[in-house]
Formats: sequence, C-alpha cells, structure tokens
Amino acid sequence: MKVAVMGGTGMIGSQVVKDLREAGHEAVGYSRSSGIDLTTGRGVAEAVAGADVVVDVTNSPTFDAASVDFFRSSATHLVEESAKAGVGHLVLLSIVGVDLVPAMDYYKAKVVQEEIVKSGSVPYSIVRATQFMEFMQFLVSTAAEETPVRMPSTPVQPITAREVAAVVGEIAVGSPLQDTIDLAGPEVFPFDELGRITLAARNDDREVVTDDSAGMLAVVPGDALTAKEGARLATTRYRDWLS
Repeated sequence: MKVAVMGGTGMIGSQVVKDLREAGHEAVGYSRSSGIDLTTGRGVAEAVAGADVVVDVTNSPTFDAASVDFFRSSATHLVEESAKAGVGHLVLLSIVGVDLVPAMDYYKAKVVQEEIVKSGSVPYSIVRATQFMEFMQFLVSTAAEETPVRMPSTPVQPITAREVAAVVGEIAVGSPLQDTIDLAGPEVFPFDELGRITLAARNDDREVVTDDSAGMLAVVPGDALTAKEGARLATTRYRDWLS
C-alpha cells in the first residue's frame, strides 16, 4: 500500500513512516523541507499522486490565532488534491477534547481542520489523542522557568508519541472509519501533580504551587483533555516513561 505522510519528518510522522515501511508498505514522508507547502498547495498534487492513503500529522508553527488560517488552508488543499488524485483514505491526527476548549485558539483551529476533512469527499478516519508525554515535558519545563513553579490542576492523560504513531499507522492501512476514535494514556493526573513527579525525577526539589490561572492549560474546562468511555488506552505509564 502506498501511503503519503504529511508532516512526515516530525516526531509522529517520522515514526509512522518507519512503522509502515517495516510492515512492508511504501510510505513516503513529506514536509516543507521536501518542497511541500500545504498552506499554499505547492507540491501537494505531486505528493498525493498514486497514493492509496494520505496521513496528515502536520502541526501549525504557532499556537495563536494564526493557527486557524494554517489548518484551514492546509486541510482544504489536502482534501481537494486527495480527492482529485482518487485517494481512498485520509487519516487525520487530532486532539482529545479539541471541541471542548473554545478559549484556546489552537484547539479552535483543529476543529476547523476536522470539519473540512469530514465534509470532504475522501473517506476519512480521525484519531484524537491526548497530550503526548513529550509535550507534557515541554509544558513542565516552561512552567519550571519560574520560582515557585506554578501549575494548574487541569486533569491530563498523557500518552507516548510512539504509541500514537503506532495507532495512526494501524488505522492508515485499515478501512476508513468515517468516524473519530479517541486514544489516551493509561493514567489521569492533575497537571500540577504531574509537574511534581517530573521535577522529582530530575532531582529538582522546588515547590510546585497549584495555581489554576497559570499557563496554557488554565483555560481548559473540567476534564476536557481526558478520554471518555470507549477510548482506546495505551499501556505506557508516565513514571515508567520518565525512567
């Protein structure tokens, strides 16, 4: 099976390409560095030509309002060119709870992207994943630049990027779902508690202060970022991943 992976040089995309090749499929990763620009449409037709499946794991360069334009234009070009090329399956990676956080521009942008995929003529599957453990590390590191370390108690359910990539690849070579599935890690943590665990693993004994107005996750309502009943759960636990 020939699979074109948009965002194929990133953390998720490169692993999807590797997994698919090892399984015997013809997988090619595309990115701006390879001359593909989804926002303008440059090179997209050539990239999807002859592909059985197109996987979109691209990411906006910003998390602000500009991400809306990025995902609107990129999804539009990808859906249109995939339809013209006769692609039989379009797989999109999105985020659990993305439609429940209207105060976050990036999440609003991902909702726009999802809607374009769902309204297009190409059969699709949408994989919504919870926050990557790698991204949790980034958020903790950002918060840890201040003393004391202030973090909200927002519930999170981290998953490894490796496990996300494995499921995306699995879905890609299956039949289109014409639906959305949720994928999550095995444990739920208040984000401030996850921060304490992370700093302790680094032998950083600074105090983490619970502050529900602090940081990017402060605008998340309730347990919006955790998976609901019926989600597919990965197996790697956060403390094991840290070690």
